[in-house]
Amino acid sequence: MKHNPDDRRDNVDRIQFNINHTIRNMELAEEMMAKTDNEKTRQELKEKNERRRRALEGMRAEIREEALAKEKGYRE
Repeated sequence: MKHNPDDRRDNVDRIQFNINHTIRNMELAEEMMAKTDNEKTRQELKEKNERRRRALEGMRAEIREEALAKEKGYRE
């Protein structure tokens, strides 16, 4: 079996896609919260969006690291 080298060239684009997707999901959840009268659903969506906010912080830190690594040509 041949080992595949670590190809990080598209990491910034992939992370940005995930950031955009997460933000869109947060927006949709906010819309659902505004439309529902069910307090349990509203609370679940609020908690889910809080987890998404924390995930976004991590993704943004990761994209900064990847962008710097890309500028340096992925050399250590």
